[in-house]
Amino acid sequence: MNDGNSDGIKIVAVLGTTRPGNFTAKALALVIDEIERQEDIAVDLIDPATMNLPLPGSSPESAATKTIQEIVSKATGVVFSTPEYHGSYSSAAKLIIENLGFPSVLAGKPVALMGVAAGQIGAIKALEHLRSVLSHVGAIVLPGPVSVAGVRNVFDDDGRCVDEAVEKMVRGVGTNLVEYIRGHVCPRVALEEMMRRGPALDWTPPESEQAAAPQ
Repeated sequence: MNDGNSDGIKIVAVLGTTRPGNFTAKALALVIDEIERQEDIAVDLIDPATMNLPLPGSSPESAATKTIQEIVSKATGVVFSTPEYHGSYSSAAKLIIENLGFPSVLAGKPVALMGVAAGQIGAIKALEHLRSVLSHVGAIVLPGPVSVAGVRNVFDDDGRCVDEAVEKMVRGVGTNLVEYIRGHVCPRVALEEMMRRGPALDWTPPESEQAAAPQ
């Protein structure tokens, strides 16, 4: 991952599956690569397969829960990816959402969505359900979620996308999120910082100019 500037934009990429060799990770890797082409952006990956996230309500103070809450709370924006399973998003994605607390640390953060599916309809249902839940916890879900249909035919065994149009669409998830952040979040943060600092100090002209000023 790109370490980026500690004072710059921070993006969290959420992988909503634990399945080995999954296609969601291959698609998400394209999004991350697109974002990391910009030097002032750092990307953190949340991969539930590498974390021991507890079931909802069982251990809200667990180390894994605190870790992902801290990562997301510091993020400027989030990319949330999921496969479509049985007409909805994955249980791994829901487990991540549950471990982000309520009130959720996602509240007020822009979130871009991407779903993948083996079928030709794509991940439309999964994305609809995921949008509803993320909006409910207060996230700013961006329009234009990306659904990759027939995903098994889109990536090769090495994770390379073999469909140029699909690759452009998937990379657009990252581009659109960054454009939103630069156009909406960064100006707001700058204004809030100005308000915290208070009004500028009163300026006093040099003595020579004061003497020359009409009385």
